[in-house]
Amino acid sequence: MTAYDFDLFVIGGGSGGVRCARIAAGHGARVAVAEERYWGGTCVNVGCVPKKLLVMASEYGAAMRDSHGFGWDTPPGRHDWAALIAAKDTEIARLNGIYRQLMSGCTTFDARATLLDPHTLDVGGRRVTAERIVIATGGRPVPPAFPGAEHCIVSDDAFHLPALPAHITIVGGGYIAVEFAGIFAGLGVQVDQVIRQTLPLRGFDEDLREGLAEALEANGIRLLRGKTIASVEADGPARLVHLSDGTMIETGLVFAAIGRAAHTAGLGLEQAGVDTDGFGAVTVDSESRTSQPHIFAIGDVTDRLNLTPVAIAEGHALADRLFGPGPRKWELEAVATAVFSSPPIATVGLTEAEAAKCGPVDIYLSRFTPMRHTLSGRARKTLMKLVVDQATQRVVGAHMLGEDAPEIMQGLSIAINTGATKADFDRTVGIHPTAAEEFVTMRTRTRVAGVAAQAAAE
Repeated sequence: MTAYDFDLFVIGGGSGGVRCARIAAGHGARVAVAEERYWGGTCVNVGCVPKKLLVMASEYGAAMRDSHGFGWDTPPGRHDWAALIAAKDTEIARLNGIYRQLMSGCTTFDARATLLDPHTLDVGGRRVTAERIVIATGGRPVPPAFPGAEHCIVSDDAFHLPALPAHITIVGGGYIAVEFAGIFAGLGVQVDQVIRQTLPLRGFDEDLREGLAEALEANGIRLLRGKTIASVEADGPARLVHLSDGTMIETGLVFAAIGRAAHTAGLGLEQAGVDTDGFGAVTVDSESRTSQPHIFAIGDVTDRLNLTPVAIAEGHALADRLFGPGPRKWELEAVATAVFSSPPIATVGLTEAEAAKCGPVDIYLSRFTPMRHTLSGRARKTLMKLVVDQATQRVVGAHMLGEDAPEIMQGLSIAINTGATKADFDRTVGIHPTAAEEFVTMRTRTRVAGVAAQAAAE
């Protein structure tokens, strides 16, 4: 008999925590999970799931206009934001119920859990002990620090707005900022986007960044590049945004999307002897183990690869390692990801700049008007890119901006993770007519990158 109340206690009922708890319970462990806010975590409630529903909603207006080029006499419609949010809330409530059902083999607490010592937790005022503990509390939006920040909203708030103003100013150039810029613009809102750099999506491939900036402006979004917010003030229902260059914008809403941080404040990590980095993220080793050998952390709270499927993979592997026959093998070296901008971006593997640091790389780049828009007349382009290691001819990166990019990239990620070469792509017969076939028909090298860097190193 164990002296602990539970074999495993999971703090956080998001995707990673739920997967870890469910798999551990399936292996026979006595598992408890505490969730203080909502089951399913950020992704299900104020992240990827509701956000993609809003993205879908925003596409219908342009689709109706596109239909005119195909002979449809579709009249312009009026969007009902309140109806959309109500429908979204109904779907999220359904998913919350599913997550609760997944916990049927575990003890669940609708309460905040904090660490009192390495094996003891306070769970909503109740004291419990656990042999092993998993921290899976995810992340939170970073609030702005400029004067007048109290007059701004963050991403969590955007899913519950009672109404849309005529004009929204978005602060930030990351994936959340560009996604919501597309959502609001697609629903008829005038959007200004203030970005510190000259291009959005720092860290993504440069060709994609340039293509997205062009697409955002083609969608009517005004990019205010190389600028920051000095302050925001309220003027009745209006917001006055003062920029770093001295100019001012009068807007109806200021949406700060300047990043996310690990949600660790007040968890009692110090009392349990769990180390964090300088930004509050829990530090872990390759097996998700913290500075305390029996306490683990998975998902965004570790600030490594902040993607829901990665958190799920980490949680599953950890539960198998602790209570099962051994961890399932997950490929996390080249994880595909998508940005649901308008149009969307998808990418897997190395960017051109990253690959070029290792030696010469062959770049294959294609940019074209999708078939749909040859008739619709909409100014929208698709961009596809392959990064190929010159020495081995292995495809080490694939990048796409354009409709269906996330769906296409999922298949390409398999090829890249299994070591496919450019010759493997070349001998694959494409599906015609599709955009995806371009990835297997790019025969002419666009340029070579990395040669100068290698020569300098030698």
